Amino acid sequence: MVGDFILVEKYAYGLKDPVWRTQLVETGKPERGDIVVFKYPPQPSIDYIKRVVGLPGDTVRYSARKDICIQTKGSSTCKPVKLSNVEESPFVQNGIPLIQMDEKLGKVEHQILINPLRRDRVDQYQPRNGVNEWVVPEGHYFVMGDNRDNSADSRYWGFVPEGNLVGKAVGIWISFEFERGADSILPTWIPTGVRFNRIGGID
Repeated sequence: MVGDFILVEKYAYGLKDPVWRTQLVETGKPERGDIVVFKYPPQPSIDYIKRVVGLPGDTVRYSARKDICIQTKGSSTCKPVKLSNVEESPFVQNGIPLIQMDEKLGKVEHQILINPLRRDRVDQYQPRNGVNEWVVPEGHYFVMGDNRDNSADSRYWGFVPEGNLVGKAVGIWISFEFERGADSILPTWIPTGVRFNRIGGID
């Protein structure tokens, strides 16, 4: 959420040269379900945070029903990602309550948000407009946001090269609120409260 400050384990995916970002020592690879921080491929000066959905060699499909099917490298079948506990969320967008549900990617179970009335922008998919299937190249990852209908992710700008990985997000160390009335004289950057219920590990 806006106002979250994220704790990132920078050495989870290797020790890198800080200037050229070349790998010096390998310490691990992202796993399906990890929340990763990475340099946004179209504009590497910006850090992005998304969840790893597709690993190198995977074929990822995202249907009009807004569910994921993954065919792992060497497999002949596409396995749907498990969804459960579908319910109305407290979040509202344009007067429409979002739907929240549990999704299981690999060993990681987490919540996602779906806007039930919003159609996915398939015509804007990259690299093939209108095609809802991606084959993840070696050395790259396919990432998506948990707020599925409000996420600029691999569907729209492509894969994350391994060299762009900054680290693994492991927790929220503080979360500020910035809610205020239109008549407030406070600058917008001054927090109005702390969301103590968000402090802790990231699912």
